[in-house]
Amino acid sequence: MFIILLLFCTNFVQGQQNNQISLTINKAIDIARKQSPQITVARHSFRSSYWNYCYFKANYLPSLAFSSTPNFNHSINVINMPDGTSQFIQQNELSTDGMLSISQNIALTGGTLSLKSSIQRLDILGENKNYSYLTNPITISYQQSLFGYNKLKWDKKIEPLRFEEAKKEYVELIELVSTETVRKFFDLTRAQTNLQIAQTNYANTDTLYSFAQRRYNIGTITENDMLQLEVNRLNEESNMLNAQIEVDNYTQELRSYLGITEDIEIEVVLEENTPQFIVDLHKALYLATNNSPDIIKMERKKQESESNVANARASAGLKADIFAQLGLTQTGENIRTAYRDPLNQQYVEIGIRLPILDWGRGKGQIQVAKSNRDMVYTQIKQDKINFELNVTRIVKQFNLQNNRINVALKTDATANRRNEVARKLYILGRSTILDLNTAISEKDTAKRNYINALYNYWSLYYVLRSLTLYDFEKDVTLTEDYELLLK
Repeated sequence: MFIILLLFCTNFVQGQQNNQISLTINKAIDIARKQSPQITVARHSFRSSYWNYCYFKANYLPSLAFSSTPNFNHSINVINMPDGTSQFIQQNELSTDGMLSISQNIALTGGTLSLKSSIQRLDILGENKNYSYLTNPITISYQQSLFGYNKLKWDKKIEPLRFEEAKKEYVELIELVSTETVRKFFDLTRAQTNLQIAQTNYANTDTLYSFAQRRYNIGTITENDMLQLEVNRLNEESNMLNAQIEVDNYTQELRSYLGITEDIEIEVVLEENTPQFIVDLHKALYLATNNSPDIIKMERKKQESESNVANARASAGLKADIFAQLGLTQTGENIRTAYRDPLNQQYVEIGIRLPILDWGRGKGQIQVAKSNRDMVYTQIKQDKINFELNVTRIVKQFNLQNNRINVALKTDATANRRNEVARKLYILGRSTILDLNTAISEKDTAKRNYINALYNYWSLYYVLRSLTLYDFEKDVTLTEDYELLLK
């Protein structure tokens, strides 16, 4: 009668011994934090945010550039003559130039200030060869959009928030990866526990069934009791097969999530000792408000909605662009004379556009932007309330978990003792099959409830860390070496 159980257990143990690792919850989380595919994706996402932030900062720094557009022209073109007529003239010339420029964006106004120095040489080719130079030793220019949308101003408010949000999101994601690791770890724990329960119950029911057959033959139990034990034995045999399938499935899921590519078996090891501390609700709310990326995201969305309103107003109203340039210039037959006694040059250009009749399109854009802004403010207000309620709920639940674990552990021990007593009483003929089945069911339920209590503790533990970005056990703020992430 033990052949099926023996073969089943032998195959399982051999598979475990060939290629197996033992994992505690902390070891599984350490592996996930180092090599989980989700962590790799998070690193690349952070690097992308970092370089976007570097691009943003570069917009407020001076830029130095050199440009040149040499060209050769040997063709017949229409040339306007001094008397106002036009003639087809053959041109054969080479133009070379070079310009060095320094530009600086002005965040306060949204304009651009430039300082340039350039030189151009024109070579007339053919029979009448000659050349000349045109120099601009120094030219200062300023370009500004009046009454327009100042992107530099709004980016200075939004982009630092976006980068700070990215940094905190990376830390938050590490804790969320830990939370997901906890879930997959305990999925496998439940499956392996169910397998152990089914194996133990099968062995016990098989023994009781053999014993019941002898008692039935001498007429001390009814056929109904004997058949009930046979049903129990068959059910536990089915439970073993189902539990083994679950173990295989959840092992594969945990391996994949941890980034383990080898085809190895995982044996979960439960640690009964959990960190013993109570989280102060007011402290948790304060930390969550100051550390969570969700709060920064809310502020970023506010600024973005205000930016959209400013953009809509600038697009709908008076538009004016001004370009002013002043500097020195000179020409000459050689470089020396081209830089001698330079002449002043000034250039100012103003462009104005005033919408007169747009059938309310501009006003509509402004109202849409305002409505969207008001909607964002309303949503953020509600999101903040929900966020604080969620933190409060998690803290209150977490503070109860250690007591629940202790109760579940005592219940498990008591249910195991009761099951042993019920089994012995049944063998002695002093209890019914109903009492025995009830004791077995309570034993199994107590074991599963204890595992669920541990799961709830560790799940809430890392959810609370992800909400507050704080380690309450060590009393330190969670952070990362961001410079190391960029290597």
